[in-house]
Amino acid sequence: MFYNHLIKPILFHLDPESAHHLAATFLSLSQKIPFFHKTLSSIFAYKSKRLEQTIQGIHFPNPLGLAAGFDKTTELFPTMIHMGFGFIEVGTITAKGQPGNDKPRLFRYPKHKALINRMGFNNPGADIAESNIKKQQKSGVRGINAGKSKITELENAVGDYVYTLQKLVPYGDYAVINISSPNTPGLRSLQTKKTLIDLIEGIQSAFNNKFPIPLYLKFAPDLSEEELIENLKVCLDYKINGVILTNTTLNKDVLGEKNPEEGGLSGGPLFDRSLHFVSLAYKTLQGKIPIIGVGGIDSGEKAQRMMEAGANLIQIYTGYIYEGPFLPYQICSYLDKVVKEKKLNSISELVGSGNK
Repeated sequence: MFYNHLIKPILFHLDPESAHHLAATFLSLSQKIPFFHKTLSSIFAYKSKRLEQTIQGIHFPNPLGLAAGFDKTTELFPTMIHMGFGFIEVGTITAKGQPGNDKPRLFRYPKHKALINRMGFNNPGADIAESNIKKQQKSGVRGINAGKSKITELENAVGDYVYTLQKLVPYGDYAVINISSPNTPGLRSLQTKKTLIDLIEGIQSAFNNKFPIPLYLKFAPDLSEEELIENLKVCLDYKINGVILTNTTLNKDVLGEKNPEEGGLSGGPLFDRSLHFVSLAYKTLQGKIPIIGVGGIDSGEKAQRMMEAGANLIQIYTGYIYEGPFLPYQICSYLDKVVKEKKLNSISELVGSGNK
C-alpha cells in the first residue's frame, strides 16, 4: 500500500530510466547507513526452512532471484541481497565499458504491466565491475551475467566473454552467458547450434575445461520449440550446468500498437511463453540440469506455476518495478504456504510437479 500510494506515483511520474537511477542512487547511499541492511532484512525478507535449497553446491535461502538488468553496475548487490531475494544476478557486464543505446530506451506499458527496453548492455565494463565487487562484503548468492561488447565482432565473441568471466568469476557463485538480448546487433545469432557450440568450446577451453563455478546459458523466447530443444541438447552434451528461460521477446502483438517501440518486451505478456519454454525444457532435460524461470512473474501464483512447470529457481524484474519492494516477501510467503498445504518437506518437491 505504501509503495503503490506514495512511492510508485513519484517514480512513475519520472521517465523509467530516471526513476531507476533515482532508486539506484538511494540504494547506493543507503549502504553507508549503519545497521541499514539488517533493518531491510527484518522488513523485506521472508524466511522459512521449507524454501531453502542447495543446488550444485550453492545454498539458496529461497528460490526467488533478482534478474540481470537491475544491477547493471554491480554496485547495488550489497543492498539488494537484503531485500528478500535468495540471490542477485548482476550485469549484464561486457568486457569493454559501454554507454548503451541512445535515450530514450526504456518504456512503460502499465496496462500490460510490461516494459520495452533497448538499453544495449549499458555497463561500466569488466575492469570497473571487478573493482566495485572487490570492495563489497559478500553476504549472499551472486550470479555474474556476461554479454558481448557491441564493438566486438561476432567472430571475436569468445575472447570478449572470456575476458569478463576471468575478471568476475572469482566473485560469483554462478555465471551466465547472455546470448539472447535483442539489443546488441547479431547477438542472438550465437543461439544457432554451430555458433553456440563454438562459443561454449571456446569458453571452456580458456578455463582448461574446468569452469570454476556453475555455468548457465540464457535463451530467448523467440526461438522455435525445435531450436530450443536443440540448444538444450547442446547444453547437456557440453556439460553446461543450467539454463535460464527466458530473456525479453521481440513479439509485441499483445500491445495492440501499429508501431511499438523497438527493443525487448518484458513483464506480464511474456509469462505464458516463458512458462511454456520452462515446461518444454523440464521435459527435455529430465532434471539433469537446473532451470531458472524468468518472465512475467509478478505474484505468488505465477511463481508457483513456474516452479510446477519445472523451474528450480525463479527471477523477477519487471514485476518488481510494478508491484514494489514487498513482492519478494509476498512471493516467498505464498510459496511457503503452498509447500505447507501440500504437506511437502521442501520447495524442491514442488519443481516439475505440474509436469508429471
